[in-house]
Amino acid sequence: MKPPHNHDYQAPRILEVCHRLGARRILDLGCGNGALCRVLHEQGFDVVGCEPDREGFEIAQKSVPGAVFHQLGAYDDPGPLASAPFDLVVSTEVMSIIQRPGMVAHFASRVLKPGGLLVVAAAYHGYLKNLAIVLMGKWDVHHSPWWDHGQIKFFSRASLEQMLRRAGFEILEFHGVGRLPFFWKTMVVVARKTA
Repeated sequence: MKPPHNHDYQAPRILEVCHRLGARRILDLGCGNGALCRVLHEQGFDVVGCEPDREGFEIAQKSVPGAVFHQLGAYDDPGPLASAPFDLVVSTEVMSIIQRPGMVAHFASRVLKPGGLLVVAAAYHGYLKNLAIVLMGKWDVHHSPWWDHGQIKFFSRASLEQMLRRAGFEILEFHGVGRLPFFWKTMVVVARKTA
């Protein structure tokens, strides 16, 4: 199982956040082939993965035999998971590729314990980065419609944090990862479920 290209710069920050904030039981929503689940499991976390794609779900199950997986996505009923609430839900790159990105926060809210944490990683699209893309003549390449399963939602820090606040989360931390400051590849936002 090969981790996705963004794993090298996202996983270390996510692991640091999980350890520092004392999470024990973690749900990876949109876990893909289970690469992050494997790292979390190896670090001693009680991890559960959810992946709606049948092929990804099956690969994840085979790759991380000590973890539990469900074939569920952000649009599905999280009922099977709600009986044992999670300390933390992590979702990497899911909000950028689905039609209704607010469903990630809605799903997370339903499975988190009171005061539980949501860690979202999404491609960063800040003003300076977007300006640099335009000035280098790369706008069409960056937003190419020929990339199957690519991004359909483009978030800035402000728009991602606003979406999480509207879903009932308090923003705790923002981290830019990959590349130089303000030209980051990804942003990692940590938010707490409010009462």
